[in-house]
Amino acid sequence: MITLTENAVKAVTRFVKGNDTPVAGLRVMITGGGCSGFQYGLRLEEKAGDDDTIVECGTVKILIDPISVPLLSGITIDFVESVEGSGFKFENPNATSSCACGSSFSAH
Repeated sequence: MITLTENAVKAVTRFVKGNDTPVAGLRVMITGGGCSGFQYGLRLEEKAGDDDTIVECGTVKILIDPISVPLLSGITIDFVESVEGSGFKFENPNATSSCACGSSFSAH
């Protein structure tokens, strides 16, 4: 369903360890917006929702709401660091097009 690269797992693990409250997992979601129609969202969650799909990627638990599941199927999330900055990069086979910034996409 979702794949986190080794770099992404390490980054999420660092964020979880640095968080002040207990973390149930990393929520990966799709919301409307961005320059292409949909955009990705990530946040640490203290509790999983009753209707969440939970995917384990190594030591990281991914929480996905029912609406986001079909749009995230097969996605790979990486964490990249470069001179321009660092952040999560999404490779989504469901995207029919994406914007130059890489944080939004469209799907049919």
